[in-house]
Formats: sequence, structure tokens, C-alpha cells
Amino acid sequence: MKPLQASSGDLIADRRADFAEMLHAAGDHAPAAELMADALVLAPGWVAGWLLLGEMQEAAGRLDQAALAWNKVLALEPADRLGATLRLALIGKARPPAAHPSAFVETLFDQYADTFETSLVEKLAYRVPALLSEAVQMQGGRMFGLALDLGCGTGLMGEMLRPFVKRLEGYDISASMLKKAEAKHLYDYLAKADLQDFSYAGPRADLITAADVFIYLGGLEIITAKVSGMLAENGLLAFSVEKLETPGDLALQVSRRYAHAQDYVRKVLGDNGLAVLSLEEKIIRQDRREPVMGLIVVAGHRPH
Repeated sequence: MKPLQASSGDLIADRRADFAEMLHAAGDHAPAAELMADALVLAPGWVAGWLLLGEMQEAAGRLDQAALAWNKVLALEPADRLGATLRLALIGKARPPAAHPSAFVETLFDQYADTFETSLVEKLAYRVPALLSEAVQMQGGRMFGLALDLGCGTGLMGEMLRPFVKRLEGYDISASMLKKAEAKHLYDYLAKADLQDFSYAGPRADLITAADVFIYLGGLEIITAKVSGMLAENGLLAFSVEKLETPGDLALQVSRRYAHAQDYVRKVLGDNGLAVLSLEEKIIRQDRREPVMGLIVVAGHRPH
């Protein structure tokens, strides 16, 4: 797959786009959109330019025109590395997808890898790995033979798990994040994997973690069924989700992350033979200087 172009490749189009972005930043959204549309006449195949035009049209209140621009993104780049599908859903011009496009998640975290820990931990007060580790330790404080860290990222969860895990495996969709994790020498095994199509043939795990991973998967039925089959009889599943504050099971939020209802989480786990051992509401990070409430969940197989 070709890299996405940050530039249009046309000098005049780039200059118009730069000026359009200046207008957009200043709050002049409608003139910005018009100038950006002129730039795209000169560079009609510029995917990132169409995404930006949609943002300008949305800011100007022209949702139909925003939808046209983002549908153009999808026509040019069906894998949807820029997440146009999510944007269309958020303005009511498409149904929310069952999950984030895999290419979007991979691209997002490949780009984010170098600044991930600084941004998340230092600026957004990210707490999920510590909270999950504490919740797991509250279930008896035992050593775990095999732990699988799903969506391991740069290894923030692995840092918490390593002291009480004999073998630690990490799986992530982003090769760039995996390189960061590998450099920490925490994991016995690392592999690139898409959790929407996850295949695991190893021994059953004593502990499976998913720290801030299910917020990109949407519906939890498929992944929960897979994880239940991967978990040892007395094993633990520990994961986080963002708490849904509105009616329903789950919802795509303006942040482009999914939030899940507590009752929905309990039902999906129960339907797959898992019992909730602990479920706590916690502030898991800051977002736009506001606390984000999450659910910190530990589950295990129901006793026969």
C-alpha cells in the first residue's frame, strides 16, 4: 500500500491548501473550504486534502458537503487509513461501523509511536495499566505462568505485568509500537496482529490483558468469544473500556473511540461463560482537560 501523501504534489495546490488551513485555524471555515476545494481541482487524487476539506465543511456547518468530501476519501482509499468512515458516522451520514477500520488503527499508532508515552502518560495522565495491574493483584496476588498482552503498544501494560508473570507475550497491530516494546526487553514474544481477525494457537493463558484496546473494537462479542477460548480454566481476563454515559450498549464518541455500558459488558462476558470478578468505575485519563471515566474489569471462567 502506498504511503499517504502529506503534500498534494502540486506547488500551487499546496499553497492554496496552506492558506486554507490558516483561514480554518482562524475560524473562517467557509472561505477555507472554498479555497481548499480550489486546491483539490488541481490535485483531485490527494486523499489527505479531501479529508481536510471535509473537516472545513463540517466546521462551516455544511454536513452534506463534508459527507461528499469524506466519501471521496473512501473512493480514493477504500482501506480508510484516515478514518473517513468514523467521521461520516459522527455527523450522521453513515451508520457507525462495527469496529474501527483496521488500516486506520494501524496508521494512527504507527504515526503516534514516537510520542505515545509522553503524550499519554505525561500529558493525559493515563492510568489504565496501573489500574488493571492493581485489579489483577486483588484476585489473590499469584504468579501467572503465561500472560497475553493484547494491543500491547509500547509495553506500558507489560511493565506492570512483568514482575508477576513467568512468560509474557505481546500482540499489536502497529509495527512501530512493537519496535518500542521490543526495545524494553519485557516480552518473551512479540507479534504483529489485528485483534479483529486474531488467531492464536498457543497454550491457554493464565492471564489475558487488553488495556485501552476494546475502545477501538466496538462490539465485543467476537473478541470475547475468542478470548474465552484462549483462557485457562482458572485464568483471568483483565481489560478496560470507556464508560458509556448515554442509553444503549455502546456508542462511537466524538473522540472517535467507543464507549461501552456496564450492563452490556456483563452480558457479553456472561454469554461467553465468563463471570465478572471485579468491575470498578475509575478515571482512566484526561481528554481535553476533562476526566474520562472508564470501567476496569477482571473476569474469569464460571465454575462448573
